[in-house]
Amino acid sequence: MGLSQLVIWIPAFLLAIAFHECCHAWMADRLGDPTARSQGRITLNPIAHLDPIGTVLIPLLIIITGGGFLIGWAKPVPVNPYNLRHIKRDYMLVSLAGPASNVASAVIFAFLFHMAVLVSKAIHLPGAIWEPVRHFLIVAVHLNLILAFFNLIPVPPLDGSGILQGLLPDKYEEMFSRIRPFGFIILIALLMMGALNIVWFMASNLSIFLLGGG
Repeated sequence: MGLSQLVIWIPAFLLAIAFHECCHAWMADRLGDPTARSQGRITLNPIAHLDPIGTVLIPLLIIITGGGFLIGWAKPVPVNPYNLRHIKRDYMLVSLAGPASNVASAVIFAFLFHMAVLVSKAIHLPGAIWEPVRHFLIVAVHLNLILAFFNLIPVPPLDGSGILQGLLPDKYEEMFSRIRPFGFIILIALLMMGALNIVWFMASNLSIFLLGGG
């Protein structure tokens, strides 16, 4: 990525992960667990959600080495399931809140994009102003959808595992929970097999649909 692209992607990335984690924390608090609220995680301030490795080190290494796909993660929101009113159902809702927030963000940014297009045409906005705004909104839509689809992969520690666990009958839920210690290894294997390409394909096509071709 060039400097001009980083100026767009980094703020969009920080906003996306901050809203994602904030929604996890908000949902947990609404359903009876104040743990995240007590740690100041119900906030859109990205600093509260930064993970030294996932939000700083990994993206920085990708940038320095010239990797083609900027990826990272935030500090997980702490959830004590025993504080939830209905453990299985509510933990699923807390897990779902993150990806749902990114889909909602993508729709909002797409709406802002179409509004911005109308405004730029109406007042003949100079390209020096319009192009960065246009690029940021497109990146924000695409990046939020990438985060949503990636987190829906049903492998621990991703949100999709919490959603799937909430949907499974009790006897299968117990079997599924046994893979949790191996979740990261399974996830790495899936990524090596091209899972990110599938995520990118799905996010790109939905971005095109929402943006009307951009």
